[in-house]
Amino acid sequence: MHLLGRSLLIGFTYMGTVVGAGFATGQEILQFFTLYGKMATLTIIISSILFIWLGTKIMIISHEIKAYSYEDMNIHLFGEHLGRWVSILMLILLFAITTVMLAGAGSVFREHLNVSYQLGLLITMLLAYSVIVRGMNGIKAVNTLVVPIMLIFTFIVFKLAIQSPTGYNFLMLTSDYPSWRVWLSPFMYTAFNLILSQAVLVPLGATTPDLRSIRLGGLIGGIGITIMLWIGHIALSANMPGIVQYDIPMGHIIVPLGPWVYILFIFIIYAEIFTTLIADLYGLSLQLQHRTSLNPRILIIILLSICYVLSQIGFRTLISTLYPLIGVISLFWLVVLIKKRQFSLRS
Repeated sequence: MHLLGRSLLIGFTYMGTVVGAGFATGQEILQFFTLYGKMATLTIIISSILFIWLGTKIMIISHEIKAYSYEDMNIHLFGEHLGRWVSILMLILLFAITTVMLAGAGSVFREHLNVSYQLGLLITMLLAYSVIVRGMNGIKAVNTLVVPIMLIFTFIVFKLAIQSPTGYNFLMLTSDYPSWRVWLSPFMYTAFNLILSQAVLVPLGATTPDLRSIRLGGLIGGIGITIMLWIGHIALSANMPGIVQYDIPMGHIIVPLGPWVYILFIFIIYAEIFTTLIADLYGLSLQLQHRTSLNPRILIIILLSICYVLSQIGFRTLISTLYPLIGVISLFWLVVLIKKRQFSLRS
């Protein structure tokens, strides 16, 4: 029971870290899979294998080298000199994605709750601050609460989509994109998610007492991500092409279930955005504490303030521009991670 409990905690934290603004709202799935038509079913399988294999590998390596942060991991992967430069690049990437998460939260308030974008940003910043000051325990607690509920509603979305007249569109959708872009998309998608998830996966693996929990937790998390990715693609495909016009497409899919279910689902989407926001913010603050003499709480306030200014660009513009760019940058990191051998296979 202790093994299962630790594994579920790891799996839920892994899922909550990956399932952020782009994923939960449907924008990531659109950009990297659904827009490529029926071939997305195969590319999702590729991405799923990578999530299970490499997410677990990150945590196992972190456990073996007792990594304190993702900078320790990057030094292990790339060496002392290059590893520090990679960590600086990761700081930039984490900051960019934290801005996207904050913008996504603002979009939820504006598009689905009839609350102003600016007020939505401020509410989210206050909630994020209250969790981050509690460290990893705060992040685990939020994910343990949110992820099981998200899984339940994911199956509700699946049932709604598959029973519609266009429920099997995912098998027939066509695409004009070149084949190289279609087959590159799952590697880009997995790469940018994993390089950013290091902020949580590294300390999570390092603090877990046994490898069995890590392996089972990585499997649970990877399978959970796979299920939500696949169901999200089916639901979006059933509503193509009109669904592409929305900042929060998954929110509009749930409308037929009634107002109360719709409102609850919007809050779940917001919660999933929030889990990735706090994970990325935590990773940022952890690394910057080693590079500055600022009080950690003041540092978090500064980071949130800068993200607030940049989030005025808008959620959809940020995600469509930044995510593919970060995916390309992350591919190099992904190749190095794949080639890196673990110290042992002991249990």
